[in-house]
Amino acid sequence: MDSLVTHTWLRRLLLRLVGLITGLGLSVELAYARWRQPGLGPVLEFLSLSYEQNLPTWYASGLLLCCALALAAIARDAALTGAPRRRHWWGLAAAFLYLSLDEAVGLHEHLGDWVHLHGVLYFGWVVPAGAAVLALALTYLPFLAHLPGRPRRQFLLAGALYVTGALCMELPLGYWTELHGNDNLVYALIDHVEEALELLGASLFLAALVEYLEARARVP
Repeated sequence: MDSLVTHTWLRRLLLRLVGLITGLGLSVELAYARWRQPGLGPVLEFLSLSYEQNLPTWYASGLLLCCALALAAIARDAALTGAPRRRHWWGLAAAFLYLSLDEAVGLHEHLGDWVHLHGVLYFGWVVPAGAAVLALALTYLPFLAHLPGRPRRQFLLAGALYVTGALCMELPLGYWTELHGNDNLVYALIDHVEEALELLGASLFLAALVEYLEARARVP
C-alpha cells in the first residue's frame, strides 16, 4: 500500500504542477496579447513557455534530470542483479541527461544552422533530430518488447506525448513562423501546446519510472 501511495501521489503532484505551469503561461500570454502593458513584459518572459531561461525552462530541465537519475538507478539495479537490457537503461539515462542539458541551453537549435529548409521544415533541426529519434526507436524495439505490459504502455504513452510536442509540433510552428514571424499570439499558442506536451510526457515518464523502481524493489 505504501508504494502504491508513493507513485500515485507523485503522478498526481506532477500533473498538478504541469497544470499550474501551463495555466500560468497561457494566462500571461493571453493577458499580454490583450493589453500589451509594458509591466506585463517581465512577467511574460518569466512565465511564458515560449521563452528560454525562465521558470518553465528550469522546471522542464529539472524534470528531465530526475528522469535521467531514475533511469540510472534502474540501470544500476539491473547491473547489480544481472538483469538483461542494463545497457539500454544506461543509454536512456544518458539520453535524458542530454535532454535536460539541451532544455537548459538550447543545444538543438544550433542544428538548424546545418539544414536550411522552408515551410513545415523551417526549423531545419527537426530533420536530423527526427532521424535520430527514429533510429533510437528501432534500436529499442527489443527492449520495449522485453518490458512487462504496464510499464511498456506507460513508456510508450509518455514517449508519444513528448515526441509529439518536441518534434511534431515544430512542423506547424515552423510553417507559421516563416509566414508571420514569432512575435504574435498564434505562434505563442502553438509553442505553448508544444511545450505543454513535452512537460506532460516527461511527467508521466518520471512517474512510470518511479513505479517501475518500486516494483523492482518488491522482487525478492
